[in-house]
Amino acid sequence: MNKKTIYSLIAILIVLGIYGYEFFLNEEETLDIVETGKEVKNNTNEYFLPTSTTDQVIHHEGYSLSYSEPHEQAEWVAYELKKAHLSNSHFKRPYFEIDKAVKTGAAHWRNYKKSGYDRGHLCPAGDRKYSQMAHDETFLTSNISPQEHQFNSGIWNRLEQKVRYWASKYDGVFVVTGGVLKGQMRTIGKDHVSVPNQFYKVLIDNNSGKTKMIGFLMPHKKSDAPLYEFVVSVDTIETLTGIDFFPQLDDSLEAELEASSSYKGWSFN
Repeated sequence: MNKKTIYSLIAILIVLGIYGYEFFLNEEETLDIVETGKEVKNNTNEYFLPTSTTDQVIHHEGYSLSYSEPHEQAEWVAYELKKAHLSNSHFKRPYFEIDKAVKTGAAHWRNYKKSGYDRGHLCPAGDRKYSQMAHDETFLTSNISPQEHQFNSGIWNRLEQKVRYWASKYDGVFVVTGGVLKGQMRTIGKDHVSVPNQFYKVLIDNNSGKTKMIGFLMPHKKSDAPLYEFVVSVDTIETLTGIDFFPQLDDSLEAELEASSSYKGWSFN
């Protein structure tokens, strides 16, 4: 074997060693991120978190989620929106990023490209403007679901704005939201991301006096109807999704609040 061949083999071994070491570091980093995602963060109100039907709950700094691998999106995203969180800050919109804390692998943002659907936020960036980190975190792919543009920018956006109004009026609300991942759904992209036929939002106010709860269930389509027309009992949403939303509440209070479809006490002005 001549010197030229020996040097070539040494060079190949060095390159392979570098790539192998980088792969090892990346794997270690991924494992660390996944483990960090399992930890409840200081500003996450764990008391109000729903049950998970997927056994994959991830805690970020500004919200928690339960990831559904079969549907490549969260079955729910939950967070507290305090009055102090409301801000007029204008942060630069970041690129969408894959959520590395999802141990089964979150969907790639490219699934949405040329799909005809928006990358619809579940926890809106507008609810996390109190810091750059909290804002940018909402652009993880685990926090998005395919939404028709006229739905996303229309009735869904109106509901998000109303939630901010209530957060200000009632000194904070706890929000749980997601698509109904049941029944026949079309999919988009190589990862076969499910397109929900309905979206829901459940809120609880435990700050302004007597505890109250409200649930919304919306068909995934454009609508000019008033928001109160989409109010349903939380029991209805639980039956559709299989999720138990507020299991930590006293059983009698939970049963009373979740059975009601009244929006009395929630200002729609």
